[in-house]
Amino acid sequence: MLTIQNSTFKLSVTKVGAELCNLFFKTKNVELVWQANPSIWGSHAPVLFPIIGCLKEGEFFYEGNAYSIPKHGFIRNNTTLESKVIGENCIEFRSIYTQETLKNYPFKYEFIIRYILHDNGVKVEHTIINHDTLKPMYFSLGGHPGFNCPLFENEKYTDYYIEFEVPETDETWLVSKEGLIENESIPYLITAKTLPLHPAIFAKDALIFKKLKSKIVSLKSKNHSIVLTMDISQFDYLGLWAKPNAPFICIEPWLGISDAVNTTKDFTQKEGIQRLDANETKVISFEINIEG
Repeated sequence: MLTIQNSTFKLSVTKVGAELCNLFFKTKNVELVWQANPSIWGSHAPVLFPIIGCLKEGEFFYEGNAYSIPKHGFIRNNTTLESKVIGENCIEFRSIYTQETLKNYPFKYEFIIRYILHDNGVKVEHTIINHDTLKPMYFSLGGHPGFNCPLFENEKYTDYYIEFEVPETDETWLVSKEGLIENESIPYLITAKTLPLHPAIFAKDALIFKKLKSKIVSLKSKNHSIVLTMDISQFDYLGLWAKPNAPFICIEPWLGISDAVNTTKDFTQKEGIQRLDANETKVISFEINIEG
């Protein structure tokens, strides 16, 4: 792990996969990040690049060739990331294309993720660079941070709720047993500003929202004043997920989405795919802020 801290928080990130693994709230003596219990879910906060979720039959097509990338991409579980601490408040990880990576992902990418600690929480900043001088690059990007829920032993999961910035009316999309997005959706939020949590809320997999207006999403408890807020304003989709009956929740901002069941596998036409022109750079971030 690499660790930085200030007067309010202690933050640690794993060298394998660049996962946020600790965000300890010193003033309340509480750990906010799920501690990756392997008997329940053995991750903390996977970094999703250059795909989110699954590819249909594990492959995509680009310029007439087939390629394969593991679920959620190749930053997650990566043991070859370059890493360093920058100053007192930043941890950086970097991955750049090689001749080997081009065999599975045919783009000359560079991927940099920085965890920037501040007095109210952490900014998770992603820089994506296309080093190709001629052709565009296609990618998806997402966060998958898991948070302890409940935070304290004397609480229950049902004491917590998600609060949206504005009242929302949206549907959630069903997920197949292969992890693909079905053609069918079901109404879920009807002019709702809050979403109460309960043990069976994720019995059918993640809640996937495509049309939220809110750029701020918060996790709150009925019992105390600690509020965990995520600024997802640079992302198009939101996933909420946990293992059924598990004491955590993942709040997942996505630019992109898992393959649909009826996909053509054409990577350039994949829903939510991002295009980066030759020699172009994009910087995309979300923030986790804590009050209380």
